[in-house]
Amino acid sequence: MTTHGIEQLAAYLESVAEPSIILDDDYRILAANAAYRRDFGGSHDVTGHRCYEVSHGIDRPCDQAGESCPLRQTAQSGRPQRALHLHHTPRGEEHVDVETRPLARGPGKAKAGQPRLYVESLRVVRHASSQPAVQGLVGRSPAFQAMLARITRAAPAEATVLLLGETGTGKELAARAVHEGSPRAAGPFVAVDCSGLTETLFESELFGYEKGAFTGATHLKAGLVEAAAGGTLFLDEIGELPPAQQAKLLRLLETGTYRRVGGVEWLPADFRLVSATHRDLAAMVRGGNFRRDLYYRVNTFPIHMPALAERREDIPLLAESLLARIDAANRGRHGRHRLSASALRALQTRDYEGNIRELRNLVERATLLADGAEILPEHLDEPTAASIAATDDTEFRLAAPIKLGELESRYLKWASSAAAGSRSELASKLGISERTLYRLLRKV
Repeated sequence: MTTHGIEQLAAYLESVAEPSIILDDDYRILAANAAYRRDFGGSHDVTGHRCYEVSHGIDRPCDQAGESCPLRQTAQSGRPQRALHLHHTPRGEEHVDVETRPLARGPGKAKAGQPRLYVESLRVVRHASSQPAVQGLVGRSPAFQAMLARITRAAPAEATVLLLGETGTGKELAARAVHEGSPRAAGPFVAVDCSGLTETLFESELFGYEKGAFTGATHLKAGLVEAAAGGTLFLDEIGELPPAQQAKLLRLLETGTYRRVGGVEWLPADFRLVSATHRDLAAMVRGGNFRRDLYYRVNTFPIHMPALAERREDIPLLAESLLARIDAANRGRHGRHRLSASALRALQTRDYEGNIRELRNLVERATLLADGAEILPEHLDEPTAASIAATDDTEFRLAAPIKLGELESRYLKWASSAAAGSRSELASKLGISERTLYRLLRKV
């Protein structure tokens, strides 16, 4: 291509706001706009280099190195293609959403004997990290990448999202990522734990109530639907809703309106719905325990949340991130900790029924057991009934066989009396929501 033609391509790209490059069939970068040079090029001139050299630091195309190649897919199909990649950037390796499309007109229109040209646009996924991070989603395994790719596709739309996966897989973090990647990101994110709501509480919490609606309703109270206006409503454990509550939720979703308890006026609802459950909703529908019409309302875009067993290679990265978060939450009161290489290997080889929540509990307990800054494998050992009984704490010991429910009650009494912080801090340490803790303490 002539120098004049390349200059035309460069001028064309500068009209594109996103970081973008123009490539030929041989993966060679012919032009890059200022946004790309700023976010991905660093101090180097990327023109003339092949895209995989810049983005991955490798000597062969992505599809020959275990990743999908949107350029090759576009060349074969003639249509735009997207893929989520781990890219090298001046800030380190980051998750990047890559979209490639053929350049069919304008300065790059192919002529006889010239190679076909493609525009590649890139967007850094800000709500996920491939390095240890003190907030947000963290991971780099294929299972994590597949989940993140679906979040990235769903986020910009208004489609209802259903997060499916075992308990402790990070569904609320994923819901926040959907929210933060959406046009509603500036609005509120309102989370509701459906498992802790009775039928009466469900209505008053979700829809609010009018003054005088019932005994104790001394003032008008806005509900969570109203609080979520302009933002996202996250219904966690939606599979726990009884049939009567399912019907009320379905009406809200179908009509886009609701009434406060004790009210007569229908009010408009304005939120994007994200739901989550660890249950098999399809099986519940077949068994008659979940409404079929509600299931199809909430299941527009399902996203599988991988268990820790599906992303075992992420465990060291997650452990480092959780340790940083725990130390930050403690504001350095217990010092800064680090995981030894042997401790990281021990964490990676064990099984986790509670997934990331269980991993966090292990790491947090280890910070309390470690006398120094370094966490060793012995600090990760699970306490046994015998070791608990042998402690000097007389408030919580297992002197004789007891029922599991009584054991839970004893433990909650001991934990609540021993906790020095707030109820929210206690809930975090126990790996449960504050609402669930409140419900459990009422039974004690």
